[in-house]
Amino acid sequence: MTDRSKTRWKRAAGVGAIMAIAALLVWQLFQGKGDGKVLASANGRIEATEIDVAAKYSGRIKAILVDEGDFVTAGQVVAQMDIDVLQAQLRQAEAQARQAQSAIATARSKLAQRQSEKAAAQAVVVQRQAELDVSRKRSARSSALAEKAAVSHQEADDDRARVQANEAAISAAQAQVAAADAAIATSRSEVLEAQSSFEAAGATVERIKADIDDSDLKAPRDGRIQYRVAQSLEVVGAGGRVLNMIDLHDVYMTFFLPTVEAGRVTLGSEVRLVLDAAPEYVIPAKVSFVADVAQFTPKTVETASEREKLMFRLKAHIPSDLLRKYVMQVKTGLPGMAYVKLDPQAPWPARLQVKLPE
Repeated sequence: MTDRSKTRWKRAAGVGAIMAIAALLVWQLFQGKGDGKVLASANGRIEATEIDVAAKYSGRIKAILVDEGDFVTAGQVVAQMDIDVLQAQLRQAEAQARQAQSAIATARSKLAQRQSEKAAAQAVVVQRQAELDVSRKRSARSSALAEKAAVSHQEADDDRARVQANEAAISAAQAQVAAADAAIATSRSEVLEAQSSFEAAGATVERIKADIDDSDLKAPRDGRIQYRVAQSLEVVGAGGRVLNMIDLHDVYMTFFLPTVEAGRVTLGSEVRLVLDAAPEYVIPAKVSFVADVAQFTPKTVETASEREKLMFRLKAHIPSDLLRKYVMQVKTGLPGMAYVKLDPQAPWPARLQVKLPE
């Protein structure tokens, strides 16, 4: 090989090396540097689940017991509705309950009276039956003696008349027993009606007491009051909002990733959050939601370049035990960055290791 050929070969080798290095740099530029190979990142804001504290029924707000920014616990009374009308209704319902209770006692007394009347009527029937038996025997004897002229026919006729009278008396006594049975049935119905009225009145009392209890508006969860929707002495309708609060045990960041990166994210994937207000801290989180509908561009885009612009919404929830520990430091609306691990086996880089306030 001549010197000129060697020189040409060296120049070609040098150009090839330069092209290889340039290709490597371009590949790294498009694939990402360092943790970019296994991480995706996007900006977002800290959010929390919002809860409206509302009046169950229409009425006037008596007092609001908390201010914006106050921390509240589950079950804490945060506002009270005026209950003057409900208290009047309660007194009326309680009076009706007492009246129904008295009606039960009266109906039961009537029932006992009707049962006594039936027993007396049954005794009369027994008495009349005994009298009928005696009169029949006497009539039989007097009729036999009249045929022998031992007694007058008038006396025999009188004995037969007594038999008929006793038979009529038995029928009347039996009718009284039947009437007593009907009266007993009526009295029992009155007792049942009075008991039903008492139960209805009792249910009304319980409902009004429940309404009075619901007039104390309580925080459904631990959280922080964001703002007042209404003020004291205002009248709100049924379901009218009085306060708005956030659940400090349900805090997350919403962010968006392009199609290629979102497709590699699964529920439960590890996330690290870095807030603009405190860049020295790294907050752990996990993916709890990946949208199944793309944002920003239509679903029906056909070209690959347009499909790359599709963005999917994700949520990264902060662990509730961590939130409980730092509940006083939780602030919604803060912007920051979310870093998602696309390769679950890859380690986090040093700059994204968890670091929390002391």
